[in-house]
Amino acid sequence: CLRAHYQSSRLSDHIAMAPKTKLSYFNCVGLGEPIRFLLAYLGRDYEDDRFEHDVWDEIKPTTPWGQAPILVVEGQKPVTQSIAITRYLGKEAGISGQNAWEDLRIDEIVYVINDLRAQLAKHQNEKNEAVKKELKGPLFNTTVPFYMSRLEAHVKANNGFLANGKLSWADLYFAAISDYLN
Repeated sequence: CLRAHYQSSRLSDHIAMAPKTKLSYFNCVGLGEPIRFLLAYLGRDYEDDRFEHDVWDEIKPTTPWGQAPILVVEGQKPVTQSIAITRYLGKEAGISGQNAWEDLRIDEIVYVINDLRAQLAKHQNEKNEAVKKELKGPLFNTTVPFYMSRLEAHVKANNGFLANGKLSWADLYFAAISDYLN
């Protein structure tokens, strides 16, 4: 009981001492959502700066790499790359691997999920309806079932989690983009 209280106290101290944080991303779920999930998991207050696509051309040159999402942590330079940011937050939350091999397994799963997300985004963002229709069959009849069956096998082999038999930031990453996958 004391141990749980001590850990709880340490977590609340960590949250209270957390630097100011700002996440900037489009006003949609997309690549910003896994970061929002991890910030929520950490209990971190943050500024959720959402902008519309029509202002992106103005914002883009002001970002480190011309990309979003952008995470700004007080006292640090802004960073981009959603997977790098979620990995960083996963380490802060204590849900990364216990060693390099476990980190590798988590990274593998996250990059596989991101590969699937990219295939779905290619279809969703296609403007030409004929091309979109052409992409749909192979995507939903072959690609999605291929990835989902393998992810399901990982969950079964890992006690209900995606990697290492325990909760990791890969699980939160997947949960955050699961609506997008549907």
